[in-house]
Amino acid sequence: MNSSMAPQQYRKPSQAPPKFTATKESLIEDTKKLIERSRNVQDTVVKEITPDAATFEKVLLPIAHDDNKMAIESHIIGFYQAVSTNKELRDASTEAERMMDEFGIEASMREDAFNLVDAVWKKGESLDPESKRLLEKDHKGYIRNGLGIPAGPQRDRFKEIKKRLSEISIVFQKNLNEENGGLWFTKEELDGVPEDLVASWKKGEGENEGKFFMTFKYPDLFPTLKYAKNSNTRRRVFVANENKCPENVALFREAIILRDEKARILGYKNHAEFRIEDKMAKTPKTVDDFLADLRTRLAPGGKKEIEKLLALKQQDLKERGDEKSDDGKYYLWDHRYYDRLMLDRNFQLDEQKIAEYFPLQTTIAGMLKIFEELFGLAFVEIVGKDRDELSETGKGSDIVWHEDTQVFSVWDDESEGNGFVGYLYLDLFPREGKYGHAANFNLQPGYIDENGDRHYPATALVCNFSKPTPKKPSLLKHDEVVTLFHELGHGIHDLVSRTQYSRFHGTSTVRDFVEAPSQMLENWCWTPSQLKSLSHHWSYLSPEYEASYKESSEGERPSERIPDELITSIINTKHINDALFNLRQLHFGMFDMAVHEPESHDAVQKLKVSETYNRLRKEISQLDGPEALDERKGDWTWGNGQATFGHLIGGYDAGYYGYLSSQVYSTDMFYSVFKADPMNGVEGRRYRHTVLERGGSMEEMDILEEFLGRKPSTEAFYRELGISN
Repeated sequence: MNSSMAPQQYRKPSQAPPKFTATKESLIEDTKKLIERSRNVQDTVVKEITPDAATFEKVLLPIAHDDNKMAIESHIIGFYQAVSTNKELRDASTEAERMMDEFGIEASMREDAFNLVDAVWKKGESLDPESKRLLEKDHKGYIRNGLGIPAGPQRDRFKEIKKRLSEISIVFQKNLNEENGGLWFTKEELDGVPEDLVASWKKGEGENEGKFFMTFKYPDLFPTLKYAKNSNTRRRVFVANENKCPENVALFREAIILRDEKARILGYKNHAEFRIEDKMAKTPKTVDDFLADLRTRLAPGGKKEIEKLLALKQQDLKERGDEKSDDGKYYLWDHRYYDRLMLDRNFQLDEQKIAEYFPLQTTIAGMLKIFEELFGLAFVEIVGKDRDELSETGKGSDIVWHEDTQVFSVWDDESEGNGFVGYLYLDLFPREGKYGHAANFNLQPGYIDENGDRHYPATALVCNFSKPTPKKPSLLKHDEVVTLFHELGHGIHDLVSRTQYSRFHGTSTVRDFVEAPSQMLENWCWTPSQLKSLSHHWSYLSPEYEASYKESSEGERPSERIPDELITSIINTKHINDALFNLRQLHFGMFDMAVHEPESHDAVQKLKVSETYNRLRKEISQLDGPEALDERKGDWTWGNGQATFGHLIGGYDAGYYGYLSSQVYSTDMFYSVFKADPMNGVEGRRYRHTVLERGGSMEEMDILEEFLGRKPSTEAFYRELGISN
């Protein structure tokens, strides 16, 4: 609902939304102030408290309260680099984040503060569970940050490495965000690619006269790989995209070498052992065994799927009178095309037709309604003059960062007590310089302040769906509906979390659990009743759209809701080429482990990273790359996919397996609790209060066991994939 129609109890949020009025100067100034305030808090604690007098309340609490305040501003300061249209503002945001990271490293390596925390730790005070967890994590954090290393050259080197790794991560991501390459193609080379897409591309002049510029951004890249009939076009696109950020190649290599050195200084065998120790898996062996078991189970399925796809490719080339192109191989750049063709032919899955039933705005409204019913929430979109009233400056434009941004106040519904929950923002369309994937960003965490009052969270979904035009709304393909549900799942986790400390808020869980709640919610996109209720044919949205639909299509206007046969075709395709999809994920996960658990430091220095990436991809996914072409026989250096793999530099290092392991947890939760009745509000609320509300304030395995009533099992996951023993 929107704010002008909202019932009285949902009109006045108890906390104003954040402001987005920064300038490049204010970002840097505010960052300096935040850092100075934080440093003063630490200095004061260190100056006034002796180890003998150290208690949780005197040492950790003031710093935790400062952390809470810091997060209220710092997340937004760093957020501008992902969403601002102003390059200077993005650069300042990146610089501010670098300053904060640097300060974070300095703060986490203060020996004087560590000595006090160590003293509190040794006293073993009786604390509430969340405070006890804070003490444990902080104490361990100092040790993981090198304070167990005696002062001297080794500790200095450790600090230097941490600083350099932080710089690498920022520059690597910036290179990816600002990458603006692409390829020029003629109309003939783009045969098969949707015409309205090609028409929206930049048109060439001079030597590129008559050509169209395809960028590497997903809304251009994926449809080209899916629909271009010309295999040479697809190959050029695929290989160029794997090589799109050459400046990241050296940065990636430097990062894995420095991580290894840092882990060894701390006394770990390698970086993977260091990273996995405090996750749910605990040891690299657990991860390696899980991935190896999965690979063994998936490999035969992958082989069968390739045989079918290769037969389809051969049939397709024959139909087009192009048998001479058939060399009996199935290539990486064939996969999106023939995967799509198989769905079109064997399952009559017409993605464009399905997309007509999922206009972006009604789909979002439908999703929010599902979350309202399941979790006991109410979403109120804040529009028009209500934005002015809510804004502390009286200007509604100050509470969003871009005119396309939608903002909602989120409330508990009556059954949950009508309280205010937080703010949700949606920023859905691509633009220059914007973060290129779909992600959820926490803008402000929730926590309890020093007066015992709650601060409420604000969270943003940043996506890149196609923009509406005067004649057609933005339409979502089914996989984009799944993506939106997934990211909104993170957003809900972020909103309903209620922790004492911002440190544990929302999605601040261990990395091999964080995806599970969102992955579980994806199941609603594969449930017939939910697909039906989410759907709404775009021609019913307005008289203008109805007229434009009639203009552009022959025959009768379709039904308002998606027909059952289309739903059946979607559901039937859920596991088509699933083994290949999971083998692709497995390639990422096993490459991640390969570069992070070398036998020795010398081994990681000698590692041929690009070759390892490409060779492992072939061995695991079984698809051929350019190394199988006659002119490149056996050459594994054709691409640098790792240089475009932001996850491994942005926090998923020795953690990418988490996507697969959390899939195990999410399938287990869905099968055990929701499969029989996905809209069961009693279970939905139990899930909200048992799993989502706690964020990372408890051991995640304990949360999971409490919700399931037993230890998690891989059975449901393998059953869902059709590969159970």
